[in-house]
This record gives sequence, structure tokens and C-alpha cells, in this order.
Amino acid sequence: MRNLPAHVLVAASILALIVLAVALSPWITPHSPAAQDLGARLSPPGGDHWLGTDHLGRDTLSRLLEGGRFSLTIAALATVLTGVIGTAVGVASARRRGWLDEFLTRTNDVFLALPEMVLALFLVALLGSGYPSLLLALTVAGWTPFARLARALAYDVSARGFIEAARVLGCTPRFIVMRHILPHLAAPLLGQATLRFGQLLISVGALSYLGLGVQPPQSDWGSMLAAAQPFALRSPLAILAPGLAIFVVALCVTLIGQHLVRRSTTPLAPTSPALEVRNA
Repeated sequence: MRNLPAHVLVAASILALIVLAVALSPWITPHSPAAQDLGARLSPPGGDHWLGTDHLGRDTLSRLLEGGRFSLTIAALATVLTGVIGTAVGVASARRRGWLDEFLTRTNDVFLALPEMVLALFLVALLGSGYPSLLLALTVAGWTPFARLARALAYDVSARGFIEAARVLGCTPRFIVMRHILPHLAAPLLGQATLRFGQLLISVGALSYLGLGVQPPQSDWGSMLAAAQPFALRSPLAILAPGLAIFVVALCVTLIGQHLVRRSTTPLAPTSPALEVRNA
């Protein structure tokens, strides 16, 4: 921790506080996120409503915390799924080579040629709005960067001498992948995942802003932006709060990811196949 740059420490601290507040939102929200009070609609910040209320009199802070659970969860799940699928495709392409490598590479190129946001928008519109379709659309549209990176890294690792030594010593292909290749891919792919998380969070907000995310009375940061836009002048915090939440979280995760990417650009340290061949 002492060797971390100051901006990374600040970003990690802010991110941890936001994630903790969102995780504890069912117990710490001052009001029910769906409770309406038309007599207090578009109220300014005050003692009872720290961030004011929206056009239906709902507490902005409570809806911000509840909406963060959906936005952060869907972005995190999409990051994990795209990372797992992309890594599997990239490693399989690098290890098998031949026609399978050609097929997977050309498939990856096709998806990379399509604008990710447009593809996700088309899939959500085709499947219908909601949590499952949004997650599926983001996963289908977003696995290609992981596949491309994993393929390049796996090619580089596979060409090194300790991989050939492990094969000569009798290690199975699965053992070589699990114990010698994936550990060397972990740090760069983790850095890629943090960078992708910020992009996916923005995509979730954009799709929800267009009405393709969660449906009322549930909320997320993108739908809060859309609902508050007509009343931005009368209640600016109702639109600033979710917008700043998306910006701050995406910025913090991106700063952490850039640091991880820089740290991962170190020479590969080979493991010892002679010590592990007995476990193959």
C-alpha cells in the first residue's frame, strides 16, 4: 500500500466508500426509494432530504443508493462474464491454432468491427428491456477486447522455453494452461477488467437512460438521469447526483486499472515445471 501512488490510494478509498454505501443501502437509506410525497416534490436539499426530492417527491439520496446497487452489480457481472468468455476464447485460439484459431480470430474481428454500444442497443431492443437482457447484451457485445488480449498474451507465453519444458516433462495441455499460462495472464487481464468496468458502467447508464434498463418503480443511475432531465433547472441535484456517481465510479476504477496495467508490463517469471510435473 505504501508504494501506491497518491491518486490511486484516493481513488481506491473513494470507490470503497461508494461500494460500501451501496451494499448497505437496504439498511442505511433514510427513506423508502419508492415512497412518493407529492407535497414535497422537487424539494431542495434539507434536513429530511439531504439531496432533495425528485418530481414525484421521492428522496434522491435513497434512490441514488438503491440505483447504485443495480448499476454496479450489472457492470460487475458483465465485466466478469466478458472476461471469462473472452479469456477462454483467446487462450483456446492461441493454444489450438490452425482452423480454430482462424475461425475465432475472424469472429473476433467481426464483433470488433461493430460499434459495441450499437450492438448492445440492438440486442436489448430485440430481447426486451430488463435485467437479464441487458446483461446478455453487454456480454455478447463486450467479450472481444479480452479475447484479443488473451490470445496475444497466450501466444507470447506459449513460445517460451518453460512451456516446452513442461510439455516434455509430460504435463497435460490442461495443466499447462491452468498452472503456467493463466497465471501469467492474470495481471494484464485484471487491469483490462478494471478499465472495461468503467466503460460498461457508462454503457449501463446509457441504456437505462434510453429506457432499456430496469423498469419503474425500480431505479438505477441512468433512469434517474432520464427522469430528472425535464426538471434540471428546478432541482439540479436530482440530475447531478446520478451523473456524478457514474463519473466518479468510472474515473476511480479507470485510475486503478491504469495503475494495474502499468504494473503488469513486467517480464514474465516462469514457473518450474520440474517441481509441478508430479501434480499433472
